Amino acid sequence: MLSSGHSGLSWSGRGATPQGGARDGGAFRGGARDSETQVEVRRVPWRTTYARVSTVGREGSRAFVLVPGIGVSSNYFERLAAQLNDFGPVHALDLPGFGGVPHPESGRMTIPEYADLVGKVIDELELDDPVVIGHSMGTQVVADLAARYPDGFAGSDRLSCIILLGPVLAPDDRSLGIAARRFLQAARREPPRVALLAVQAYVLCGVRWFSRVLPEMMHYPIEDTLPKVRSNTLVISGQLDTLCPPGWIDEVVALLPSCRVSIIPNAAHSIMHAHADEVARLAIEHVRRPGTDPLPDVPPVSANKSETKDAPRGLDELTGQVTELVGIVTDDDATIAEGKTAQAEAIEEGIARAEHSD
Repeated sequence: MLSSGHSGLSWSGRGATPQGGARDGGAFRGGARDSETQVEVRRVPWRTTYARVSTVGREGSRAFVLVPGIGVSSNYFERLAAQLNDFGPVHALDLPGFGGVPHPESGRMTIPEYADLVGKVIDELELDDPVVIGHSMGTQVVADLAARYPDGFAGSDRLSCIILLGPVLAPDDRSLGIAARRFLQAARREPPRVALLAVQAYVLCGVRWFSRVLPEMMHYPIEDTLPKVRSNTLVISGQLDTLCPPGWIDEVVALLPSCRVSIIPNAAHSIMHAHADEVARLAIEHVRRPGTDPLPDVPPVSANKSETKDAPRGLDELTGQVTELVGIVTDDDATIAEGKTAQAEAIEEGIARAEHSD
């Protein structure tokens, strides 16, 4: 059973300051053009550090919690969050050691410790049966959370639905050489925006912390955890994801007691970014239609349409990225929220233009 602690102060984007904007339960909300793209940033304390939670969307029947993989930040979910927030509020996490969040003084964190922190975030935000989505190492964290707390935590209901995006690693692939080779093969098939996000995230993470967490991911026995997961699970993998070969995905599905699987054509490992609309549609269908029956196939996205989705969205998005980075470097959550809100608005405008052109 996880215990709730003191919730950290939170900030909302677009000029939010303690003197301006509306205060709601410790949250300061600035003047975004659209409440659906206004990003609120808060901290959930954890031992000597914290998790940073970026929330977009206010209304909806079901909340989503997004858990990224090793070394990377919540920005990897920026496009998926934009697709999900019409269904419910979306909470994207930056875990200790990643995205500019300080790592703990203990020197390392295990997968179960990261899972406990995600559970505490759910407690602190008082989320009722959220849909928890993990990517890459985040799938280990989410599976561990669901397996060790099958009846929920802090009095909440159990997690009825979870989603695993690109689950890692197959037992035969848990050597540094094999994993590195598979990662590089998958990375070559990712769009430029993903590569840019990765470089920024790994610089913020640093070699020392990455090297401390990497063994935890490499040697985590997810095959022992999956049979204990009682949540209705959706596994999504990319057809071109060399980190998740077909044989391993088949094994993952066989190990989970209640599971369905979807393979996205022409997709590599970072499916939640490069194929956000397909992942969002599958996620929402999984929540609306719980069970193990196959979901409708996702039509392949043409190369031209994929490139259009990944195209820069002008000065507003670039300014937002720079503003967020300044906030991370200066440890200023209000500035981070302002930058993330600018990016969310730019992404929303890009989605609207793409839909109009179709």
